[in-house]
Amino acid sequence: MISKWWMVCTVVTVLTAGTVCAQEWKVTDSGAVGDGKTDCTTAFQTALDQAGKAGGGVVNVPAGKFRINGNLVIPGGVTLQGTFRSPPTAHLQGSVLLAFAGRGNPKDKPFIRLGGHNATISGIIITYPEWKQSDVPPVSYPPCIYARDADNTAVLDCLLLNPYEGIRMERAGRSLIRNVYGYPIFRGLYVDECYDIGRVENCHFWPFGVHYNQEDPYCKWINVNGVAFEFARTDWHYVYNTFCFGYGVGYKFSQSKAGACNGNFLGIGADCCRRAVLVEQAQAPGLLITNGEFVGRWGSEDSVCLEIADSSGGKVSLTNCSFWGPIDRCVWMRAASAQFTANATHFLHWDNHNQNSAAIQLDAGKAIVQGCTFGNGDTCVQVGPKVKSAILMGNQAADGFTVDNQAGKRTQMVGNEGPSVEWTDQVRAHYQIDIGADGDGRMIRDFHGPEKGAGAGILSTMRWTQTRSRLILPTLKNTDYTLTLQMAVPAAAVDETAGIYLGEQRIAEFKADTHNLSLNFRSGDTESVVLEIRCKGWIPRKVFPGNQDDRTLGVQLFGATMKSKSADAELFSANTGQRL
Repeated sequence: MISKWWMVCTVVTVLTAGTVCAQEWKVTDSGAVGDGKTDCTTAFQTALDQAGKAGGGVVNVPAGKFRINGNLVIPGGVTLQGTFRSPPTAHLQGSVLLAFAGRGNPKDKPFIRLGGHNATISGIIITYPEWKQSDVPPVSYPPCIYARDADNTAVLDCLLLNPYEGIRMERAGRSLIRNVYGYPIFRGLYVDECYDIGRVENCHFWPFGVHYNQEDPYCKWINVNGVAFEFARTDWHYVYNTFCFGYGVGYKFSQSKAGACNGNFLGIGADCCRRAVLVEQAQAPGLLITNGEFVGRWGSEDSVCLEIADSSGGKVSLTNCSFWGPIDRCVWMRAASAQFTANATHFLHWDNHNQNSAAIQLDAGKAIVQGCTFGNGDTCVQVGPKVKSAILMGNQAADGFTVDNQAGKRTQMVGNEGPSVEWTDQVRAHYQIDIGADGDGRMIRDFHGPEKGAGAGILSTMRWTQTRSRLILPTLKNTDYTLTLQMAVPAAAVDETAGIYLGEQRIAEFKADTHNLSLNFRSGDTESVVLEIRCKGWIPRKVFPGNQDDRTLGVQLFGATMKSKSADAELFSANTGQRL
């Protein structure tokens, strides 16, 4: 009988017999000095070459600032390993490489080349000491990290603080880019000719090391010209939990000589981007975008979160995504040969420049919008006359799902939420709006969010205006009206121009501490009138000691009552359509 002891010993022997410890080198053993002054190019490359000749291994970089005047090549099977095991930030602690080569020569050698299969850089900060935020346009450099004709390469746990171009991967199958942070200038990541599935995970391109203001010339340059992630020809690319902030384009899908992209994009986010997603071309299997979060460029009036250009083909699918912030259009579908689908997606804000833009503008091609939700706005979907097919089904909106259909029977609509109020002549004649309560969104534009406030000594719903906000008031045509506003006008909001405007004519003036304001006007030939509230913007934090509110506010509005000259005593709620 074989003893248990013999079996255990045999197993241990077998397991340990094949174990080979990875060889390791230290750049300091080759003469590298982390003083930020000594050129360590030769010392680093010597250690890397030794590891490569040995068949692979790990070259360790201890904490310190290592100046690299030249360029580095990491051989196949070699890892250049720094101190970090999670993405570092801009404090320049731990393993830091100071890059100098290639200033002003973007076609020069890359700072670091992943020079063979399984070459890896991990746990390192790379920064460019000659970079200055005052350089506009920014000074160009070659790619910070580059791989070509090398499979299974990796960039892990790194901070690329201020490179002109962060990572460029060409013909680099199964590459892994994970836990990479930074604020690359012209482009963060570019992938082309990846014929076997590459992976990008947990990358965060955000203004590390920058004094950020969207109107600062440097920040604005990136916010117009910069691209965070660009994918050309790549098959089945997997992109997971990535984010970018402050770019002209967040995620760009382009076409190289080799073709375009298809892939799985899960948990992607783009904030403060003029184009969160720009699709210039896509493969037939399509771009599968799930759990995306997209916000327009701060302070902009022309941001489109997803643009599918007229050159594009293939399929673009959105599932469980959300759009909000300063957006003109959430989706602009322009491609005659492409198909767009949105499912279980939330479109919260759009038309921030008051140009009657739709949340989804379909100019061409085919589209399905199903099971989506929309915030407050005039038009949820605009279907242009060149659209081949649009199916709009099971959608809800804060004030009813509205469609501008210019495609006739090619648009099919089923099971969408209707308007919350039926605007009969009787309702239009005499109604009341409770500002800040559910259902007010159809009649207001450019207000702050709903909150509670004390109006006439009673706590009720209300909203603050901005310096310019609008009331969209349903009317009978060519009818005299009296509008009564329940409001509070702080002295800080009053200047010589403050008041209510019909076009450019001021029809009521604001005075400090006003609580009820009545004014008369005559409606025109349309079934609504637009009144603009104009006032001096003020910031509570600057007016009241100890207040932390940084918003720019105008006046408080609690309610509005519209009464035509011929109206009877019956009063309706514009929020619900019910008699009061």
